[in-house]
Amino acid sequence: MTTTPTRKRAGKSPHDMARIPQRGGSTLGYWLYFIPGAILVGVVIFWPIVRNFRLSFFHWRGGRAEESFAGLDNWIALFQDEEFIRSFGNIILVVVAMVIIPTLLGLIVAAALFDVVGRRFGGKISSFLRATYYLPQILPIAVAGVMFSWILKPNSDGVLNQFLSFITGSDVTVNWLGGSYGTAMGSVMVLMIWIQLGYPVVIFMAALQRVDPELYEAAELDGAHWYQRFQAITLPMIRPEVFVVALTTTIAALKVFAPVFILTAGGPNKSTYVPSFYAYNEFINGTDKGYAAAIASAITIVVFVVAVIFIRVQNRAERKDA
Repeated sequence: MTTTPTRKRAGKSPHDMARIPQRGGSTLGYWLYFIPGAILVGVVIFWPIVRNFRLSFFHWRGGRAEESFAGLDNWIALFQDEEFIRSFGNIILVVVAMVIIPTLLGLIVAAALFDVVGRRFGGKISSFLRATYYLPQILPIAVAGVMFSWILKPNSDGVLNQFLSFITGSDVTVNWLGGSYGTAMGSVMVLMIWIQLGYPVVIFMAALQRVDPELYEAAELDGAHWYQRFQAITLPMIRPEVFVVALTTTIAALKVFAPVFILTAGGPNKSTYVPSFYAYNEFINGTDKGYAAAIASAITIVVFVVAVIFIRVQNRAERKDA
């Protein structure tokens, strides 16, 4: 008598089915993971913004002093404040130093490292140069500021003055940080450019990794020189990254504080004030903390408006390309 082996039923046993997570149920469990982060963001970011905006409608001397309602007095005084208006004028130069110049130079450097250096000397050389450009980004701003202060010391103690004295053969004693508005603001801009350049280089080179190298080879065989390849291949492929870099660096420029604080402290004669440093100075040294809150709130509003404009422009450009 022969026995026929029984076939196992197709499918999963009840024990196996119990271990398979079921879909289509409540998603409340997933949202619970967002609660700690949402609380942290609310406490660290949104509550200070709301508290600061509320304070901008009050007069407050700080500490245990009572707040007195000021209405729009702080805001009216803000738009009549010449120092505040001048500080926003300096933001234009900061945007040039942190957004326009680094982005343009970053495009050229990234394209050159990827299309020229990488193809002729290998990826290791281009990666090493990319890391070299990015090094100032990971350097603490305090260290970079102290280093530039040492280079730009006035009289004959500074490295730059000593170098110029050696080149010219005469004693150079330029006060780069406090002599005049032009030299002081120019020194701050040079520091910003030096620090900021590595960021777009890294972002653009990462974006170029998705470009097929055969496109460059085909364009080169067709006789296209480097600028033609850059215009026809590189720019269209990394346009989204250009928007990202422009947005993030513009927001950083509107909030810039440390370079001015370390190099010039707003001098000479408050000529290098930027809005964030002006708000800090009014809060620390001023008698009305509500007015400092109005300055900080104005900066927040400008940053929000700029971010919305950038996002809308980017979305419109993407719809045109689609």
